[in-house]
Amino acid sequence: MKIVIDAMGSDGAPAVEVAGAVQATEEYGYDLVLIGDEALVGRELKKYPGHSDKIQVIHAPEKIEMHEPAALSVRRKRHSSIVMGLELLKKNEADAFVSAGNTGAVVCASTLSLRLLPGVERPGIAIALPTLGGASVIIDVGANIDPKPIHLFQYAIMADAYSRYILHKSNPTVGLLNVGEEETKGTEFVKETHALLSESKLNFVGNIEGRDVYAGTVDIILCDGFVGNVILKVSESIVDTIFKALKQEIKASVIATLGAALASSAFKGLKKKMDYDEYGGAPLLGVDGRCIISHGSSTPKAIKNAIRVAGEFITQGVNNHIVEELESY
Repeated sequence: MKIVIDAMGSDGAPAVEVAGAVQATEEYGYDLVLIGDEALVGRELKKYPGHSDKIQVIHAPEKIEMHEPAALSVRRKRHSSIVMGLELLKKNEADAFVSAGNTGAVVCASTLSLRLLPGVERPGIAIALPTLGGASVIIDVGANIDPKPIHLFQYAIMADAYSRYILHKSNPTVGLLNVGEEETKGTEFVKETHALLSESKLNFVGNIEGRDVYAGTVDIILCDGFVGNVILKVSESIVDTIFKALKQEIKASVIATLGAALASSAFKGLKKKMDYDEYGGAPLLGVDGRCIISHGSSTPKAIKNAIRVAGEFITQGVNNHIVEELESY
């Protein structure tokens, strides 16, 4: 099993990617490849004696920056870490690709290079969210901001396979994000999507509202990429704000400080449960390959877990299961 990591993707590249790859090598033993500026990557690898011979480095002289337009940069920068990394998958010289770089560029390059699975019209980014009922999958969070009802229907099928074989949920429930639970509410787009899902053999429970997202009401949350990306960014901000505000309140009172010390195990458990780094990366479902997209602000721990997700995606044969489910329709 060979997994390629875009070493130039994150805000802290390549230090974050190298550290994450080293952690993954120690924990999972995968065959890893770091692709990026060879000099910079090599300099970081030297900080971890004994690992330079375990992790291959491939030189990519170009980097697609976060602010660059996706389609244009993919065409112009053929020697970027994103394009070259995905080319390795296309040539069957690697089994999966992980990147914390420009999301649009990764989606665009993946679609152009790897193509789509049979029966898929648009790829979607699926991310696991921590909820009161365990992890739920939300799709799409940014790959397709103007989808058709059939695209969300296909997202539901793909997320169903992902939930079964990665999150080990035997019959995942599916909810369509809307402004109300009644099937008569929402835009025509949402109503048409509701009709498609209602006629399917998926475990569709109907519309859900924003308040249901973190309640763990359903296992799969369907929405367009615009709404999904807003939910993701707001969620990250809320979690960060809550913990910062909690620290401020604790420091403001001696009694609160003592109470926090007594409840430290509960706080640690909560932080671990709400920590996005634990989930690592989001698979780009629908492409004919295994592509995991991580956040630009990823930590080494997040990169390590994104590599874990890539490994699970390979061993569980998720794409094969997606194709099987799509064929059944």
